[in-house]
Amino acid sequence: MVKEGIPFVLVPGIIFVGFVLLGWWIAAALFLFLCLFMAFFFRDPKRVVPTEPNIVVSAADGRVTRIEETPEGKLVSVFLSPIDVHINRSPIAGKITNIEYTPGKKLPATSNNASFVNERNSLLIESPEMTVKCTQIAGILARRIVCWPHTGDNLERGQKFGLIKFSSRTDLLMPNDVTIEVRVGDKVKGGETIIGRLAVSGE
Repeated sequence: MVKEGIPFVLVPGIIFVGFVLLGWWIAAALFLFLCLFMAFFFRDPKRVVPTEPNIVVSAADGRVTRIEETPEGKLVSVFLSPIDVHINRSPIAGKITNIEYTPGKKLPATSNNASFVNERNSLLIESPEMTVKCTQIAGILARRIVCWPHTGDNLERGQKFGLIKFSSRTDLLMPNDVTIEVRVGDKVKGGETIIGRLAVSGE
């Protein structure tokens, strides 16, 4: 479990114990359920990160809801439901050249407009092969975007860099010469599922 989840588990856990001591069993059961759900929500499972070159892995667990070709590059959006792992992972190995936080609304993360108007935090990650923009987007239930590294830090592919508390969305903007390896509706795992492959001359 990530450290940010500890208060969310401890508080209902302490209240649960108090209700047990008072003999208020229905209330105790409700707070026990809440405590267990929070422990489940903030879980931190191990992931096996692919090692092949020139790939982009998913930055989050969830379901692919949008794939678009834009003037800036190819965009893949992943929606995270409340039962998905909410830890974000670096899609490539590279250096963070810019982090930009934008306050905004809390529209449902399933809406494509969330990419433009919701609270979000974007990391620009550069490697010798490509540059990828990874954006953490808060949803209707999200209360806070967490980002641990800073501009200038280096990330390994699949390395944990933050999380979004409760339902949310993650956008990956990749170069146009990346071949998308997923489809809308696919379930993906952060740090494991290959989202795209960079076309290399000679292949």
